[in-house]
Amino acid sequence: MTPDRPLLGILLMLGFCILAPLGDALAKVIGQTVPMGILLLVRFGMQALLLWPVILLGRRSWQMSKRVMRLAWLRTALHMIGIGAMFTALQYLPLADAVAIAFVMPFLMLILGHYVLDEEIGARRIIACGVGFIGTLLVIQPAFETVGWPALLPLVVAIVFSLFMLVTRQIAKEIDPISLQAVNGVMAVVIVLPALLLLGGSNIAAFEIIMPDLRETVMLVGIGALGTFAHLLMTWSLRFAPSATVAPMQYLEIPFATIVGYLIFSELPDTLASVGIAITIGAGLYIVMRERAMSRVAPAVP
Repeated sequence: MTPDRPLLGILLMLGFCILAPLGDALAKVIGQTVPMGILLLVRFGMQALLLWPVILLGRRSWQMSKRVMRLAWLRTALHMIGIGAMFTALQYLPLADAVAIAFVMPFLMLILGHYVLDEEIGARRIIACGVGFIGTLLVIQPAFETVGWPALLPLVVAIVFSLFMLVTRQIAKEIDPISLQAVNGVMAVVIVLPALLLLGGSNIAAFEIIMPDLRETVMLVGIGALGTFAHLLMTWSLRFAPSATVAPMQYLEIPFATIVGYLIFSELPDTLASVGIAITIGAGLYIVMRERAMSRVAPAVP
């Protein structure tokens, strides 16, 4: 068993919080000229290309039972929908706003965990969920006035990734996480490539087949590499530190996204959105700390 090394786990999660907004920023830049189908194909194709050598050289097992295989296909579909929705949202919203709205996911996870997995949820956490959702609405409101319905896309991202995490929970103990990500990449390519070949000649812009230029190719590869390594850093962080230790670090993704958005796009959240972001972070951190406290006292309960 790998011994706990909390500082290393925190640093790895910090790396995730830095790389994830950088990948989103590249997607925001390139999404204006590269169709979504091409973007998803390269994103997941890079994931497969980068991780399969790790599996083969490390002799990691990637075999799955029929049940896990079915759930892995569902997980892949959810992953693609979530990333597609986020990349689309970034074409309309400031980077920090899109990331902050998507952080309603921890609240959705708590609610889904209660109703789907029959996990216990107390009144304080229900109140924190409500407060966090109010914060999210404060971020959505000015964005909705500016761009309309696309401001709701990060909510779609949150819902889809909440379901993605629920599916992942069901299979995480039955397959190596790196192997799962590698298989996830192959499955996504198997889905996207035929769709591009079948619909490439249609009038559906998302499936238009183009030949990216050198600049676009470099950014596409960068999106795939950043996305893959970011999620590997998150996975590795949980190997060296408990989730209760590293989970609060995830909220650093919002200020990092704000910094990246300002430096690259000269974007800053307005006053109302900033208040909403602060409320969302506060409510989310309360839930994380509450979960940590409950996990400490749980063994003492007969």
